[in-house]
Amino acid sequence: DVQLQASGGGLVQAGRSLRLSCAASGFTFDDYTVGWFRQAPGKEREGVSCISSSVGRTYFADSVKGRFTISSDNAKNTVYLQMNTLKPEDTAVYYCASRMLAAPKRSETAYDYWGQGTQVTVSS
Repeated sequence: DVQLQASGGGLVQAGRSLRLSCAASGFTFDDYTVGWFRQAPGKEREGVSCISSSVGRTYFADSVKGRFTISSDNAKNTVYLQMNTLKPEDTAVYYCASRMLAAPKRSETAYDYWGQGTQVTVSS
């Protein structure tokens, strides 16, 4: 079975950093895309970033460009979302998801499997 386990959330002050991890099992990252999404209270879930490591392609939402980076450790089957210079508006539940194609997509409908969320809270 495909499983995704997101971790690394927490409470931080604005301007600080967090690194989220998405550990995958049941598949390897070859030919897959792993994405990060977030959902703030009262808002729709939005795509934050994704990576198709086998083709070296990434995507970042405009709101996080220059602050967030994404990387994958294929040996560990884990994708990381490094979040720097966090802002209160980054507060949300963050989810990781995978799709069975090595092509970055921002839309959540393109993703087949989802992990549970991890809460990120940024205080001002």
